[in-house]
Amino acid sequence: MSNGESDKWKEAMGKEMSALHENGTWELVTLPKNAKPIQCKWVYRIKENPDGSVDKYKARLVIKGFNQRKGIDYSATFSPVVKWETIRSVISVAAKEKMYMTQFDVSTAFLYGDLEEIIYMKQPEGFEDGTNRVCKLKKSLYGLKQAPRCWNRRFGKFLSNQGFQASKEDPCLYVKK
Repeated sequence: MSNGESDKWKEAMGKEMSALHENGTWELVTLPKNAKPIQCKWVYRIKENPDGSVDKYKARLVIKGFNQRKGIDYSATFSPVVKWETIRSVISVAAKEKMYMTQFDVSTAFLYGDLEEIIYMKQPEGFEDGTNRVCKLKKSLYGLKQAPRCWNRRFGKFLSNQGFQASKEDPCLYVKK
């Protein structure tokens, strides 16, 4: 923030905060007794175009999940990962049947996962409201130990509601008949 591009970083931080507020990521509350808020930090990255020119300045708010306490801030962290055999099989069938394949990326996917645990976070640096209130998280954030699990659960529910069923052999493969 001390270099000549601080305005661009502040703008990127503002965009991130707007997205977090639009998503309903947290609510500001008074910290209950015996609760400990987890700190967060800003992570900065310059995204470049293929020719090396600057595409955009990206600021991401990340919670310091390494401070989470098992049994208090999280219970389970496991999230399934697709098997390579599944990927190769799907590509093979698509090639044999001359099917069209595509892929997509869900931007800021982890931010859409709903939290089951109660987690408090200190207000982000540069966006404090001048009170002692903390952020009570309603959605997951990058850095939380359970963020991948929350996203997987939410995406799985979405696919199920669309008529897809998870395979017994690979829970990351969904099939709709």
